[in-house]
Amino acid sequence: MSKDQDKTTHYQEGSLSLMGTVMLGTGVMIGAGIFALTGQMAQMTGALFPLAFLAAALVVSFSAYSYIKISDAYPSAGGIAMYLHKAYGDRLPTAFNALLMYFSMVIAQSFLARTFGAYAVQLVGGDESGIMVPVLGVALILVAFVINLLTNQAIQGVASFIGVIKIGGILVFGFVGVWVADTIAVDFSSPREVGTFGNFLGATALGVLAFKGFTTITNSGSEVNDPKRNVGRAIMIAIALCVVLYTLVGFAVASNLSLPEIIKTQDYSLAAAARPALGEYGVWFTVALAMLATAGGILASIFAVSRMLAMLTEMKLVPHSHFGMPGSIQKHTLVYTVVLGLALTAFFDLSRIAALGIMFYLVMDIAIHWGVLRYLYKDIGAKRWVPLTAIALNVLALSGFVWVKVQSDPMVIGLAIVAMILIAVGEYFFLKRIHKEGQ
Repeated sequence: MSKDQDKTTHYQEGSLSLMGTVMLGTGVMIGAGIFALTGQMAQMTGALFPLAFLAAALVVSFSAYSYIKISDAYPSAGGIAMYLHKAYGDRLPTAFNALLMYFSMVIAQSFLARTFGAYAVQLVGGDESGIMVPVLGVALILVAFVINLLTNQAIQGVASFIGVIKIGGILVFGFVGVWVADTIAVDFSSPREVGTFGNFLGATALGVLAFKGFTTITNSGSEVNDPKRNVGRAIMIAIALCVVLYTLVGFAVASNLSLPEIIKTQDYSLAAAARPALGEYGVWFTVALAMLATAGGILASIFAVSRMLAMLTEMKLVPHSHFGMPGSIQKHTLVYTVVLGLALTAFFDLSRIAALGIMFYLVMDIAIHWGVLRYLYKDIGAKRWVPLTAIALNVLALSGFVWVKVQSDPMVIGLAIVAMILIAVGEYFFLKRIHKEGQ
C-alpha cells in the first residue's frame, strides 16, 4: 500500500504520561468552564451560579463512573467511539451517538476559540465591530492545528506547560479576588426572577459543559501509559482539580461584580472582575491567563477529537474520503476537525455554540450510561444504580436547559433537533449500504 493511501490510524501506545493526560483533560475543562460560562450561567440562574457549578460537578461525578469502568476494561485511543461500539455493536446507536460526541467536541473547540478572541480584544479596549473575536479565534485554531501535526510527546509537553501556568494563575486570581473583596458573601436570598428551579437546572447543564472535557482523557485511551490504571486516575484528578478551581473563581467573581455586571460582561467576566479587585494590571494578567487557558484547551480538544473520528472511520461507522491528501486517516480527520471548527468559530456566537454543545453531549452521555446499564454492567463490574442515577441527573439538566432555551432562543433548539435528525438519517443509509456491501 502506498503512503498516499495509508488507511491506518497511527496511534502511539503508551506515549502519554499520567500528568500529561491530566493536563490534556483539564486543558479543555478549565478553558471552557471558567472564562466564558460564568456569565452565561449567571444570566440563567442569577446569584446561584456558583452553586450551579457544584451541581454540575455532582452530575459529572456520577457520569464519570461509567467512563472509568469502561476505560479500565477496554482502554482504546478511540475512546467513546469504542465504548459505544462495545455496548451497541455496528449499529445506528453507536454511529449516531459517537457523531454527537464528535460534534460536541468540535463545538467545544470553537467555544474556546471565541472565548480566546473575546478576552484578547480586552487588551485594546473591546471590539466595537465584532469582527476581531472570530478572526482571533480562527487564528488560534490554525496555530493549534500546526502543533497537532507534531509528535504526541511535543503536544503533551506544550499542553503540560500551559496547564501548569494556567492552574497556578487561576489559583492566584481566585485567592487574591476573594482576599481583596469587601465580602465573599454571595446574596443567595434574592436571585431575581431568573432563580427558578428550571433555570437552575439549565445553568447546571451549562456547568456540565465546563467538566465534560474529562472525555478528552477517555479518547486518549491506549495512548496513555498503563491505561487500565491511569485513565481512571486521570479523570478523577482532573474533575477534582476543576471543582476546586471553579468554586474558588465563582465566589471571586460574585464577590467583585454585581449580578448585572456579570451578565453584561458574560463573554469576559473574569477580566471584568479583575478590574475592581486588582486594577488594570489584574485585567492584563487575567486576559493573558484566559488566552493561555483557551489555547491549551483547543490544543487538547483537537488532539482528542481527531483521534475519535479516526477510530470511527477505522470501524467503518462514518464515511471517509482522502480528498487527495497524503498521510494517515488520523491526519485527514485532524484536517476535517479543524475545518469544521473554523466554520463554527467564524459564524456562531458563544451562547449558541454552548447550547449546541451541551445538548449533543447530554444525549450522547445518556446513551453511554444506558449501554452500561443494559449491556455492559456484568462485563465491566459496574453497579447498575450509578449509571441509572447518572441518566436521571442528565435528563433533569437537559430538560431544564431546553425549557430555558425554548423561551429565550427557540431557534437553537430547532437547529439542534434538525442536526440530530440529519445525522441519524445520514448514518442510517450509510450503515445500510456498508452492511449490504459486506454481505
